[in-house]
Amino acid sequence: MDDRTHEPAHSICPFCGVGCGIEYAPASGKATGWRGPVNRKGEVCPKGVAAYDAVTDDERLTTPRIRRGDGKLHEASWEEAWKRIEQEFGTVLDQHGPDSLYFFASSNCTNEENYLLQKVARLCGTNNVDNCARLCHSSTVAAMGARFGAGAMTNTLDDLTEADCFLVVGANPAVNHPVIFRSYLLPAIKQGTTMIHVDPRATDTTEAADHHLPVRPGYDIPLLNAMAAVVVEEGLVDAGFIADRTTEFGPLKQFLGEVDVDAAAEQAGVDPEDLRAAARAYGEADAAAIFTGMGMSQHHCGTANVHALLNLALLTGNVGKPGSGVNPLRGQNNVQGAGDVGALPSVLPGYRPVTDDEGRADLADVWGVDPAAIPAAPGLTEVEATHAMGESVHAAYVFAENVAVTEPNQSRVREQLEECFLVVHDIFPSETTEYADVVLPGSAWAEKEGTVTNTDRQVMRMRPNTTPPGDARTDLAIIRELGRRITDDAFEYDSPAQVFAELTRATPIYGGMRYENIGDGSLRWPFPEGAESGTDVLHVDRFEHGDRTAEFRVVEHVDPVDPVAEDDLVLTTGRVIEHFNSGAVTRRSDTLLRLRGAETLQIHPDDAEARGIEDGETVRVENDRGAVTVAAEVTPAIRRGAVFMTFHDDDPLVNVLTGDTLDPEAKIPEYKHSAVRVEVVSCD
Repeated sequence: MDDRTHEPAHSICPFCGVGCGIEYAPASGKATGWRGPVNRKGEVCPKGVAAYDAVTDDERLTTPRIRRGDGKLHEASWEEAWKRIEQEFGTVLDQHGPDSLYFFASSNCTNEENYLLQKVARLCGTNNVDNCARLCHSSTVAAMGARFGAGAMTNTLDDLTEADCFLVVGANPAVNHPVIFRSYLLPAIKQGTTMIHVDPRATDTTEAADHHLPVRPGYDIPLLNAMAAVVVEEGLVDAGFIADRTTEFGPLKQFLGEVDVDAAAEQAGVDPEDLRAAARAYGEADAAAIFTGMGMSQHHCGTANVHALLNLALLTGNVGKPGSGVNPLRGQNNVQGAGDVGALPSVLPGYRPVTDDEGRADLADVWGVDPAAIPAAPGLTEVEATHAMGESVHAAYVFAENVAVTEPNQSRVREQLEECFLVVHDIFPSETTEYADVVLPGSAWAEKEGTVTNTDRQVMRMRPNTTPPGDARTDLAIIRELGRRITDDAFEYDSPAQVFAELTRATPIYGGMRYENIGDGSLRWPFPEGAESGTDVLHVDRFEHGDRTAEFRVVEHVDPVDPVAEDDLVLTTGRVIEHFNSGAVTRRSDTLLRLRGAETLQIHPDDAEARGIEDGETVRVENDRGAVTVAAEVTPAIRRGAVFMTFHDDDPLVNVLTGDTLDPEAKIPEYKHSAVRVEVVSCD
């Protein structure tokens, strides 16, 4: 029985990047919406309604745990847990140096918490800090940052309703961002906005689309190059914009002139005439907005995919005006903010490179330390860190992430976790705590105070609706104590507001924000000092890197890593509305489990027939990395040659099948293309 006091207070839903306002509903014991900056009617999706289920769950961690000599985790006092961490981290630091430590930040925790954790890492002398945005949109950020100067939504949800055309690529907002879809996209579609959906599956989003291009997984570049070739061939480019705001059009025009549109469409697995019709719809629109998701980014060529997408926006002049741009749809409530405040291995708060002397000097001034104390060498990304455990990484702090489920090639990851002194700071026992040497019980969303930044750059406040259970502590208090214990800084902060004040000085894009001014509304970055309001549409006169122009790039197709044998199918993964991230939280909700039902493998009827698979039969899905068994869902919603599973479950654990080859720029793994064999499980 949960006997904590629960009082309604305006907070933000933790379960996706939309940023819906929710609070505790005493009458039902569930969560309910309030009229927030995004969900202005107070609506919430099924995950939002069930958000309180996890807060009151009986399995919440309430006491620190330490692995003792018998190999088991035992309850311990906070002081004993801290002493163990101090001793082990200190020994590793002395024996192997700062870069032997690693810090996993969390994109479903607040800006203040992530800011303090990256500060801990850097004051320890390492840039080895990252968050799970690495696994979802790092390639989007890399491409947009390089070309535009900012890896964030170029527009606002409000102005995107002015678009004449939506190009939704590798995303399913009807399911994964339902309030965005129903409150912003769908009303525009009903008023005449054309929607193009590029996805290997027909989903709830596809039902509202005028054009569906069921791309072959791993072949986005030929499809996008073919669309760009049609735009150029049919004179749909914005010549004025190209002349005034772009460079390197000549090489791209020559390259696209050599693209065989029909052949490229067939390579991508779509009908050439359907592709031409979609390209015309995008090119002829006065204002066209691109929405992009993990179907584009989660490839070993994810950065190249996004570069090809950016070419389309620049060719048609769809940058720097309402109803246009390139707009990543974020998967967790603070994916944007965790990166903004520096929880990344190659950039400081505000996306200044760690190699930038002036940036390090400015940050050192804010922190009151010698600039030499802030390391200049980029750290490891989180996938690189798991590969290095036991070799160059000897101690790791995992904050509110379940890396034993979410990382690719799980058999390898779990072996590596055993080679490292591991501290896990979380709210539930998880697959990752099974490998922990110390477990610290933290706070759920409803116990937090602080800020998060949603998918269209709105900084909003969370407020506690209750207190942590038992001897659990707030996440901010835990990270503050961690800093005090393992660095030379006192980490004397008395409130999230005080941390926010410091992070605005350290993060120029937040520079003019004041905590007290957020209230029940939001502030949107960039928010320069002295500004009256934030910036809605980016890149209006200049791109965020300071130049008036952005360059075109020729993007060649990159073959998927996994070779596909004659009898193989291509596994792609994704999300469903009823679950979140690794499922460690939402799998505990009876409400959501009833809604969702059992995990299945979606397979096309032709592929099922060729393998003698009936709907509902148990099948074995395997490759050289591992195998899972799952029920088959025979459906034409998935294209021929591909199969689909979600990544939320621990059984079956789909990430035993996914590969860990990384994008050379963003270091994101290849989740969307794994060659697998599928066969009926024998009854013998």
